[in-house]
Parts: sequence; C-alpha cells; structure tokens
Amino acid sequence: MNTAILSIQNITVRNLDQVLFKNLNFRVQKGRHWALVGESGSGKSALLQTISGKFNVTGGTISHHYFDELITQYTVDDATLTYHKLVALVSPKHGFRNLSNTTDFYYQQRFNSMDSEDAPTVAEYLSSIVPAISHNKVWDRETTIQKLRLESLLQKQLIKLSNGETKRLLIAAALLKHPALLLLDNPLTGLDVQSRIWFNDLLKEIIDSGIALIIATSPNEVPDIITDVAILHQGEITGTIDRQNFEPAMVNIPQVKQIDMAELEKLLSVKPFDIYNDIVSMSDVNIRYGDNQVLSHVNWQIKQGEHWALLGANGAGKSTLLSLINGDNPQAYANNIILFDRKRGTGESIWDIKSKTGFVSPELHQYFPTDNCCLQVIESGFYDTLGLFRQTDTQKAAIALRWMKLLELDKYANKPLKSLSASAQRLCLLARALVKNPPLLIFDEPCQGLDAHQQLHFKHVVDAICSLGKTTLIYVTHYQHEIPGSVNLVLKLDKGKVIN
Repeated sequence: MNTAILSIQNITVRNLDQVLFKNLNFRVQKGRHWALVGESGSGKSALLQTISGKFNVTGGTISHHYFDELITQYTVDDATLTYHKLVALVSPKHGFRNLSNTTDFYYQQRFNSMDSEDAPTVAEYLSSIVPAISHNKVWDRETTIQKLRLESLLQKQLIKLSNGETKRLLIAAALLKHPALLLLDNPLTGLDVQSRIWFNDLLKEIIDSGIALIIATSPNEVPDIITDVAILHQGEITGTIDRQNFEPAMVNIPQVKQIDMAELEKLLSVKPFDIYNDIVSMSDVNIRYGDNQVLSHVNWQIKQGEHWALLGANGAGKSTLLSLINGDNPQAYANNIILFDRKRGTGESIWDIKSKTGFVSPELHQYFPTDNCCLQVIESGFYDTLGLFRQTDTQKAAIALRWMKLLELDKYANKPLKSLSASAQRLCLLARALVKNPPLLIFDEPCQGLDAHQQLHFKHVVDAICSLGKTTLIYVTHYQHEIPGSVNLVLKLDKGKVIN
C-alpha cells in the first residue's frame, strides 16, 4: 500500500539560465510534516515552488498522490481541476491585485488615502477565495478569520496592512482554499514574539485538520509539530533527520570574515555628508486613517550620530512612523515634524529628504522591480529610484561594485535581481541603501530571510559604519539578537503610543 502523499524522483528543474535541481529525490509520507533548512540560496524556496508547480520539471517525475486520492473520494465536475488547486503556497511576496485586477500597487500608495481606495479590503479579498473541493470543514470563513486574528482588519485595505498582518492574511487565504498540502516559505519572518508563539499553536490545528505541511525555515526556528527535517545545500538534499534529533549546528553556515575596515572607511568618505542638529524632531504627532488612530501624540527627537532601535508588536505603528521620516507619508505636512533641521512643509521636496536617507524595508522589497541586474539596482540608490532608468554612470557603478564586494554580493553583479534568492535580493537592497553614504540609515527588519552568516556579517558592517562616523541609525526588528551592538537608544510603540 502506498502511504506517500508526495513523491519526487530524480527531477531536474531549471529557471531562467539556472539549474536549480538535478536528480533530486524527496518523499513525504502520510502523517509526516517537513521543515526544509539550509544556508541562503540552498534551494529551500525553489523546492517549495517546484512542488507547487511554479517551475517546470525537465526531467524525472513528481507524483501528487494526495490529488489522486481526493478526486477518487469526492465527485468533481470540474474538468480543469489539477493538483495545483489542492496545494497552497504562502510566499514572502503576496501578489495582491487591485480592484482593476492588475498588480500595479506602488510603495507610497499605502500612505495615500485616495490612491489606496483602489485596493480591496481584507473582507473582499477573503470573499473571493473559493476552494476547488470543499473537503475540509474545519477551515470555514468564520473560523479562519477568528483563528488568524483578522476580525479587526476586515475593513482595512490590503495595501495598508503591516508586514505581520499581511503574513496572517496570506495564511488565512491559503487555508480557505482547503489545500491537501500547505507550503509555507519562511512563515515566521515579520511576526513579533507573541505572534510566533501563537503561530506554533496554529500549526498544530492545521495539521490536526488533516493538512500536510512543508515549511522552509531557519534551522533555529523549526516548530515542534514538525516530524522531519531535510537539510539542503547548493540544490541538493544532503541529509534528512527526525525533528527530535535535529540540531541547528547540522546546517553548515560559513564563518564570518573580517570586514575590510580600510575599504569601508574609503567608501564612507566618497561623499561626506552635512552636519545637522536634529535629524528628526517630532512633537505631538498624530496620524489617523478614518476612525483608525495609527499614531497618537508621538514625540521623538533624534540627534545626529545617535543609534536607535524602534520596537513594537505587529500593527503598533512602526511602519507609519518611519514613513513620516522617509518622506513617503503626506500626513507629515499636518504635523509638527522637523527633518534634517528643516520643518516639513517649508518648501523641501520628497527627493531632498530621500537624498539624505538610506532606507530598506520588507514593503520596499515587495514592490521593488526585479528586471534590472543587481549592479544596476544598487547604482539606483544614488538616484533614489526603484531601479535604474538612465545610462549607467561608470564611477557610480564602480562604487556600487565595491559595496557589493563588502557585502559579499559581487558574484551577483550582472545577474537579474529576479534570479536571486529572496535573501540575496534583500542584501542588494541593503547595499542600495548604503551606496550614497547617507547621514540617516533606516533599516526596517533588514535581516528578514537572511541566514545566520548573512545576519552576522551585516550586523558587523552596520556596527563598523556606526563606529567610523556620524551616521544616524534607526533599526527595526522583532528579534533581540539582530540588533547591532552600536544601538544604545530605544523607542517602543504600543498601539500607536510611545510607551518608554
């Protein structure tokens, strides 16, 4: 008797000009739930996408036994039904469509009340999801909304959701499809501490409802409910082991090399920045969208050279607060805000602010175009554009390449951004934020999806930058261990209010 729900035999998978897998084998038995772990670029996300049918298999076979079993068990009139409709993949990028049924959302749209009206609400989005086979009676609409804690978000537009709120919505949408197989790609990224505890309980309910689970995750965040772990390295499964016997040290993470401090100092002197008294000065700042008070009576003063952590749970208002500093939120004009010694609304442009700011966030990664090569993406940081829309400048490209080498990215210089793993894409956007040596760096969850080596190396770079000059830093994370050692000041938000 065949007890497998999924069999992968000797597959070869290609995407663009890359061979992702060659002669790969993987098998999932009934009642077993897998975690895929490995260093950045090892193939975890690619394997999930292959299983979901997003990549073409050019050799070998993938057998979706759960599909054969379900269509035998249930009478299905849909002649177009394939396994694709019974597998749900929750990816780091959401792919939401607006009311015109296109995907032309842009980053600043979430802060412009008129423009964001083109985005569906959470309720509208969930109502559009219809399962191919209604075989799982546990995950009805009411239960799913309640379990994923979406009640208060139902009338909120998709574009205005925080990173953690978006994650919960994507999982809810996947469950409403009544999948036989659920694939989660780094599901814990973007979730605060309490949400991560809640998430482990949710996974147990998902498994208890009869859904098979495969997740790609950090070796340090393998949920207890997982039964088996597959270790990947350079597109190969190098080992499989029971969860109870797995140790994070089994994943080979390269040692972090010493930073070239002399090169970093030269890069930071390419474009010296001006000296300011107040990088940020906020007095009694209030932000409201309709009946929703997002920020309430916020006061915050940041002097040049200070290094801050901005902390708070999902939905606390962190991204909105950063949007006021980065020049993206038009409600800044209705508040008493000084940026770089100049009051907002006194004639400065958004480009004046962005020229002094290096910024990266999960939302920026979500909306950043991916057709440019990586070197062009980083060069675009000189112009504060989302991609390079002019002839490359030889001198600026040379500086961009030097930053790539410092961040161990130079091997990707001529590769399209879309061909890279999500973690390598994020590192490119971090290099883009650094390339013009701005007086203010705003890093919003910069280590999302990075492996342990990449996280530690990036922290060392940030600490080195902070030690060499008067760079001001605002750093957002849900993980205490990600905060650079140079950070010595903290602002904490709770439901839009400063609590420290």
